[in-house]
Amino acid sequence: MKNNMYLSQIFIYPIKSLGGISLNEAIVEERGLRFDRRMMLVDKNGIFMTQRNFPQMALLKPKIVDSNLIVTYSSSNHSIILPLNPDGEALSGKIKVKIWDDECEAITVSKEADEFFYEMIGTKCHLVYMPESEKRIVDPKRKYVKDEHTVSFADGYPFLIIGQSSLDELNRRLETPLPMNRFRPNFIFTDGEPFEEDNWKDFRIAEIKFRAVKPCARCVITTTDQQTAERSDEPLRTLSTFRRQGNKVLFGMNLIALNTGEVKVGDKITLL
Repeated sequence: MKNNMYLSQIFIYPIKSLGGISLNEAIVEERGLRFDRRMMLVDKNGIFMTQRNFPQMALLKPKIVDSNLIVTYSSSNHSIILPLNPDGEALSGKIKVKIWDDECEAITVSKEADEFFYEMIGTKCHLVYMPESEKRIVDPKRKYVKDEHTVSFADGYPFLIIGQSSLDELNRRLETPLPMNRFRPNFIFTDGEPFEEDNWKDFRIAEIKFRAVKPCARCVITTTDQQTAERSDEPLRTLSTFRRQGNKVLFGMNLIALNTGEVKVGDKITLL
């Protein structure tokens, strides 16, 4: 275990399961990095939509320009401009949405947004936003997190960290190396040992304290090429040969934050 580990990349995913955005610095909030997964697509029944069932969502690439989010369909001129902080006054206002076992109150963004994503994905859907007033609780059964914390529309936990050495070790075993975007982390760190994040408890990135709470079980999204939306057997086939625990394949570590503030690429990581 090394003491010279540094934060090398930061990513946010403003709309759940769409493309990510690389940042040089980010604001850590309790429910996740600012703007991370605060929006989500849901079907006509309010059930969350992801690349698991709609791999073409990978082709929708967001970027932040001023206070707007511009989403462009890959290799086309189809795009839409969305507010980063929707006011929810358009369309039907508040609706109930479901993400895994959690029911949340969300705000529909706009009829224009719904029509754009319907055209791009081919399924009727709503783009919804999590208002500040909504409190989705992390691990409500208290299996991994003892205190009450909140989370955005992420699968279960506010943050995900992966060591670059862990990806390097996986790629060493693969016929064709894969990029980190298959795993959709928030934080990537360098100069650690492969998979050492498995054993972390409390640590700091600069002055922000985090707690590692649960290894991340991986799904079919990792087999989706984020540039083409095509699927293959990898990396799950290879990961299952050396990263299987029970019926789950683990890669990366889920986190909660113990305080808030700013993190930057280059910040030192200190194990506590």
